[in-house]
Amino acid sequence: MKPLFEFFIKLCILSVILWGIIFTVLGPGSADLYSVFLAWIMVVSNTAVGYLLFEYALDKESALFTKVVFGGLIVRMLLMMVIIAVVIFRHLAVINDFVFSFFAFYCIYVIVEILGYQKKNKQKKNIA
Repeated sequence: MKPLFEFFIKLCILSVILWGIIFTVLGPGSADLYSVFLAWIMVVSNTAVGYLLFEYALDKESALFTKVVFGGLIVRMLLMMVIIAVVIFRHLAVINDFVFSFFAFYCIYVIVEILGYQKKNKQKKNIA
């Protein structure tokens, strides 16, 4: 199976599991699901873009790889900070639910992103 497809399948499976846990653990009205969903969308899109940048830069020369991966990380983080600031200052979500959900999702999905990087590197070494 191609690593890109496998990564997105794992992302989907993890998302289904997490949302299943969220719906079973949180009682009705205990948390604002819109805030949780907004945080989830932000983190999943950040993770997907990060992996796609890594996938693009992997076979490039070292200098370009570094620029794409680390430059992409900086741009993604700045964009996330701007979006978070807009959500908080415009009161687009319940702040406590949003921030807690964002932090929890980010911690989980960054692990998935790193594991995806490792698997892709291992497959590249096996081919070479």
